Amino acid sequence: MVNPLEGSAGVNGHRVADESLLNDEKSMLGNDPGGMLRATASAGAQVRETAALAAEVDLSMLADEGRPRAVVVAGIGTAGLTGNILSTVAGPRCPVPIIGHRSAGIPGWVGAADVVIAVSASGRSPEALAAAEAAARRGARLVAIGNPDSELEAVAERARAPFIGVPRRAPARATLWGLAIPVLLAGRALGLVKVTEADIAETATRLDADAERCRPGADSFVNPAKALALGLAGSVPIVWGSSPLATVAARRFADTLAANARYPVMAGALGEAGRGRVGLLDGVFGGLAEGSRDIFADPDDEDEAVTRLRLVVLRDGGLNPEDDADEPVAVEERRADAIQTLADRRGVRCDVLTAEGGSTLERLASLVAVPDFASLYLALAHGLDPMAVPAISEMKELSNPMPEGLS
Repeated sequence: MVNPLEGSAGVNGHRVADESLLNDEKSMLGNDPGGMLRATASAGAQVRETAALAAEVDLSMLADEGRPRAVVVAGIGTAGLTGNILSTVAGPRCPVPIIGHRSAGIPGWVGAADVVIAVSASGRSPEALAAAEAAARRGARLVAIGNPDSELEAVAERARAPFIGVPRRAPARATLWGLAIPVLLAGRALGLVKVTEADIAETATRLDADAERCRPGADSFVNPAKALALGLAGSVPIVWGSSPLATVAARRFADTLAANARYPVMAGALGEAGRGRVGLLDGVFGGLAEGSRDIFADPDDEDEAVTRLRLVVLRDGGLNPEDDADEPVAVEERRADAIQTLADRRGVRCDVLTAEGGSTLERLASLVAVPDFASLYLALAHGLDPMAVPAISEMKELSNPMPEGLS
C-alpha cells in the first residue's frame, strides 16, 4: 500500500491489482463509499426515468421552424459524448450535420437556422452555459438538459427554451444514459433519429440484464466485467471499435478507464488504427515485450513484470447491411478479424466484445455496459475509490483560484 500523496483528498491504493479484493463483496462495497457501482447499475432506470421526464416537456417547438441547417450538441466530458451518440444513432442518412462542441460558446457560424442542445449534468458547466447563452443571443433554437433548479435551467427560462431536468445523483460519468436519452428525444423531435418507445424499453432491459451479470456478488469467473478488469490489470489498454457505433463505445471505455481506474489508454476507430497505430502491436509494449516473455517464469516474479499492451476490440457487425453506410459491414468485419489475427501472431492478448440487440441504441448499450463496470472493478482491484479523484479537485482549485479576499 502506498502512502497518501499531498492533495485535497489524498491518493491511496496499490500499484498491483489484487483479485481477492473483487471476491469479497462486503469489502469491495466498503471501498466504494460513493456508490459508483450502484449508480452504474442504475443505467436501465436512468433510461426509463429520463424518457418519462422528457415526455413531460413540450419539444414540439423545436420542429416548428422546420428542419434545421445543423445541430450543435454543446457539453464537455460525458455530456459531450451525448453528441457522438446522437450522431451515431442518427446514422449516415441523417439529413443535417450533428456537431459536438466541447469548448465554451458555440461555433461562429451558428445562427437562427440552427439548433443548439446544451448539456450539463450539474447544470452549471461553463461550456454548456456559454453555449446556451450564445444560442439565445443569436436566435438559434435551444434545448437545455441538466440538473433541475440550476443555472442552465435559468438560462433556458430566459430564452423561453425547453429544459429537460435530469436529477443529478452521481458524477456525470455514471449518468451517461440519463443525459443521452433526452438528447436523442430532442433529435427525434427534430426528425433526425428514429428512436421508438420499444427501442428505449429494450435498451433499458438490456442495461438491467448486464447490470445483473456484472453484479458485485458474482465471482470473477462468471462476471464478464471482473474478468475484463483483471485481464487489463497492469497493462496499457488499447481499445478499438470496428464501426462508428463501436468507436463511440471504445472512446467511452477510454474515458471511464482513465477517470475511474486512472489507467492510460488509447482508443479510436479500427479503420484509423490500420493507417498507423496498428504499429503499436510491434512496439516495445507489444510484440517486443511478448517476444521476451519466459513461458516457464513465475508470473509473480517481479523481474518478469513487464508492462504489456492489452487489446480490446469492440465489434458491431452492423444492423442493416443493405442500408447506406460509410463503409460496407463486410469491410468492418474483415478489419476486425485482421486485427485479432495480428495480435495473436505477436502474442498480444486480446479481448473481444460483440454488440447485441435489435436497434442501434440497444447495440450501443450492449457495448458500453460491461466496460463501464470493468473500469470500476479495475479501480477497486487497485484499492482505489472510483468516485474520489483528487487530481480533478486539485485541477479545479488550481485553474479557478478563489479571489484573495475570500481565500
